[in-house]
Amino acid sequence: MAPIDRAKILTDLGVFGDFAVYKLRPEYAMLPAADRKAAAAEVLAVVEKHKDKVIVDAYLTRGFDAKSDYFLRVHAYDLAAAQKFLTDFRATKFGSYSDVTENLVGITKALNYITKQKSETLNAGLFAATYTDPAPRYAIMIPVKKNAEWWNMTPEQRLKEIEVHTAPTLQYLVNVKRKLYHSTGLSDTDFITYFETNDLGAFNNLLIALAQVPENKYHVRWGNPTVLGTIQSIDSVVKTLSDADRSM
Repeated sequence: MAPIDRAKILTDLGVFGDFAVYKLRPEYAMLPAADRKAAAAEVLAVVEKHKDKVIVDAYLTRGFDAKSDYFLRVHAYDLAAAQKFLTDFRATKFGSYSDVTENLVGITKALNYITKQKSETLNAGLFAATYTDPAPRYAIMIPVKKNAEWWNMTPEQRLKEIEVHTAPTLQYLVNVKRKLYHSTGLSDTDFITYFETNDLGAFNNLLIALAQVPENKYHVRWGNPTVLGTIQSIDSVVKTLSDADRSM
């Protein structure tokens, strides 16, 4: 059973991203040490079982967010495969003590606005910018929902707004990686914006720049939640939370 090609699925279009945010219940700390010690192996077995259908990324949020302890980002060509993985994950000991605090689904698509045909200069800027910082340690997930006024604008009007949106972000692409998922009709949001960075100061400046563009006035949701976590293996997330709770 060969695993999915990670590099390919992360660059392909038409790929589903399922973001599941969890809070570990306090009762998990009361489990026998042997059960908690075995939790990581049980979760890894589920990941192995589904490796030909999904890839799973994990993030530790405890200490950054009062409403969550970790989140998973699951990519799949078939959304049902992501659902099956997450169902099996919740059936593990660790998963059964994890309450879902947010779940968002999106799909990757080609650029709608800043294309070579529609906005040649900005498109060139996007593709010329290369991440040059050390490997990212942090990931941030921010859902965005637009209002009816936005969707009733002409494509040409939206293009002008997105051009103004894009221009101030180019300088930060050396410090921040980003990925966009379209989620209208799939979740109660229109977009899931996902970022990775090793420089949270640069990321903060990027978000301030985005908050100042006129297009921001069409948002009815920007964050809520904003989920910040450290990028870790799923094995590390389970072990860290199990070890932390063992000391309580």
